[in-house]
Amino acid sequence: MNTSRRTEIMLITPPYHSGVVESAGSWLPLGLLYVAGALQRAGYGVMLYDAMTRFHTLDEVRQTLRREAPAAVFVSCITATVLDGMEVCRVAKQERPETLTVLGNTHPTFMYEEILREHPEIDVIVRGEGEITAVELMDAWRAGADLSMVPGIAFRNGPAIVATPRRAFMADLDAIAPAWELVPWREYSYRPKPGSTLAVVSSSRGCKQHCSFCSQRLFWEQSWRSVSPARFVDELEMLRLRYGVDVAMIADEIPTLDAGRWRRILELLIERDLGIALLLETRVDDILRDADVLPLYRRAGIEHIYVGVESVDQATLDLFKKDVRVDQNKRAIELINQHNMISETSFVMGMPDETPASMQRTIELAKFYDPDMAFFLAITPWPYSDIYKDVKDRIVVRDYRKYNLIEPVIKPDAMTLEDVRSDLFRGFREFYMNKMGKFETMPAWKQAFMKSLMKLLMEHSYLRDQMTGMGAPSGLHGMPKAEGAARE
Repeated sequence: MNTSRRTEIMLITPPYHSGVVESAGSWLPLGLLYVAGALQRAGYGVMLYDAMTRFHTLDEVRQTLRREAPAAVFVSCITATVLDGMEVCRVAKQERPETLTVLGNTHPTFMYEEILREHPEIDVIVRGEGEITAVELMDAWRAGADLSMVPGIAFRNGPAIVATPRRAFMADLDAIAPAWELVPWREYSYRPKPGSTLAVVSSSRGCKQHCSFCSQRLFWEQSWRSVSPARFVDELEMLRLRYGVDVAMIADEIPTLDAGRWRRILELLIERDLGIALLLETRVDDILRDADVLPLYRRAGIEHIYVGVESVDQATLDLFKKDVRVDQNKRAIELINQHNMISETSFVMGMPDETPASMQRTIELAKFYDPDMAFFLAITPWPYSDIYKDVKDRIVVRDYRKYNLIEPVIKPDAMTLEDVRSDLFRGFREFYMNKMGKFETMPAWKQAFMKSLMKLLMEHSYLRDQMTGMGAPSGLHGMPKAEGAARE
């Protein structure tokens, strides 16, 4: 069956918003696109429905499901979005009770028992990597076969919850591809570059690190696999030529893990000169390792690097199992700045032993580290993470919608939740006031970026009320203020 016929399978993002990710742009759901590609190659008619990016309400989701009448819906959920994802499935069942409803991604992978026990509107959970599992699940369901023969899923069998064995990860990532042709490219743009076309791409899967608060190393079972350098750069070139992509975020947890492979990617990008601005996340120790290679980063088109500093306190870094030293964090940010790239980092705050003094110390040291962008985030213990057992007695918020790194869910001994929230916002305000005081020392292109950033923070992010009215430093006078100001 091809996509010109009736939609058999609809792949959906939940209509959830927190004012974090969407402030910088609209980000296509790459994981669903990979699943869509596998299903299409197996002959299924597939539709991508990115309700999140379209800012659709649940009623609009209902109208879309009523119009398309898919045989199956697959919804991708993290912890913050899982409740809205289950609402999508509930609506799908109301509109068409025989619809197969499927959840996947990190939260359902680990919390399948809770979901299936409490939410009858969910039929199946895909656990782990989804491409092969989705195809085998649909084949079995369409044939009326025994679902217990499909590895990597969980479902109800009467009152019992059945979890089949985990599926082995795919060995050859070069053999798979997202269904790029399903993307309505006009809907995906990077706000700091008006008029841009934004793609999200992947050059590897997995994480070998030990961070105690993170979901990715658990999801990928501390494994790491990669796409070959030529295959990855070929895909970027295709996106540039066929779809006009001029900004791409590399979604990998650690794209730079294999130093030789990563250098070859940089060399190919320089040779091809694609005209794509690249954004990526990597680890502090890889930046330090690549100190002599960083000029190649910039020549390859890399403009923006996020490194997770997380804390300025070594004891907290050790608790988080970050495997880096505080002084290494500062040096990595210095190197990124020195090589004329945007440096971004985050500081995780609000642990049970947090105090007003320790939060202020973090804010002051964030200024000292001097990244271009800093985010002050509330510690969020995913219910399946290693750190959860250490803090579960301090968790006072159980609403998963608030597990978004913005809303504090842990109450420190010496602070209220409102204290933590207030200090997080104060961190943003003080950091960016300090940063913009250095505006005139920045190169021209970074000044332009910072102007765009401040405009975004004041108009489109959850920080809008905190940032608006803080005063425009030299170079920013006349920037439009957020309308109605005194929204991960």
